[in-house]
Amino acid sequence: MMALISPSRRLRRTPFSEGVEAAGCKAYTVYNHMLLPTVFASVQEDYAHLKRAVQVWDVACERQIELRGPDAGRLMQMLTPRDLRGMTVGQCWYVPIVDETGGMLNDPVALKLAEDRYWVSIADSDLLMWVKAVAYGWRLEVLVDEPDVSPLAVQGPLADALAARVFGEAVRNLRFFRFGWFEFQGASHVIARSGYSRQGGFEIYVEGGQHGMPIWNALMNAGREMDVRAGCPNLIERIEGGLLSYGNDMTRENTPHECGLGKFCNTQTAIGCIGRDALLRVARDGPVRQVRPISIEGPPVPGCDRPWPIMDGDDQVGQVTSAAWSPDYETNVAIGMVRMTHWDFATDIDVVLPDGTVRAAVVQKTFWI
Repeated sequence: MMALISPSRRLRRTPFSEGVEAAGCKAYTVYNHMLLPTVFASVQEDYAHLKRAVQVWDVACERQIELRGPDAGRLMQMLTPRDLRGMTVGQCWYVPIVDETGGMLNDPVALKLAEDRYWVSIADSDLLMWVKAVAYGWRLEVLVDEPDVSPLAVQGPLADALAARVFGEAVRNLRFFRFGWFEFQGASHVIARSGYSRQGGFEIYVEGGQHGMPIWNALMNAGREMDVRAGCPNLIERIEGGLLSYGNDMTRENTPHECGLGKFCNTQTAIGCIGRDALLRVARDGPVRQVRPISIEGPPVPGCDRPWPIMDGDDQVGQVTSAAWSPDYETNVAIGMVRMTHWDFATDIDVVLPDGTVRAAVVQKTFWI
């Protein structure tokens, strides 16, 4: 039996924890020092429901780093190799964050609220400390802080219909990776067309923890006839869609190019990025390993809580970092970091499971969704 996590003030609850508990959450992980639900009915049942209906996700663990002040834009560009000069107010941009070696520190979505104000919606790492250090070290005129903002996601095929019932028909007009301000009970909140699934939907940036449960309850009540349920980022669906997980599929040891994020790196023009010089060499020479979709043969694999070696005979040529059985595709789907000698489509490889079992596997051309 798996040991339980002991609650404490260091492991923060969220503004939606009351609703999550009432919905019967069966398991959590820890993400940015907060509780993140991982299972309600079962991973498989949650997966099937996400693909056919609509779910409300407590993703308050996606903490925001706010940059505000005259140097906010300069600091934002120092953090990422993506050229931000074309970013306009109202846009959300996926921005790899790198250190001086070009190593990935985080892969957040940045929201441009004003010319001198950004929110950086982070994955699981203590990025706030890095950003504050950069701002202080360069004596930038900018406030760096974590605001009281907690994202709540609405995901699934019926997400538009549910969001419109609570926030008005105008929410349907949001384009992908765009956001607007929407009223709820006298308070204004940012809503973006985004989310950590391929099923479509929104992320509501709930500003002020006191608004958390009123919005949660409103969505649940409005979606009863749509079979709305509490949900969470789904392991199977994210692997099918090629959605990488920072800390699992990539770490500080990887560059954006190794993670398949080279298209978000404008190393020639992202002047001021701290890791730019290191990434110029990577962009010129190319990576020697890269993330690839992999199908693993045989019955359902166990949970991937450690890297699984990818082998060609006695040579290790990579590692699987996420894996799950896909009911829809009737195979084990996986994400792996693979050496360039073996990353081509249809390359046969072997994957070694934790119990020592060797499974045949194949590098795929694209992810499944």
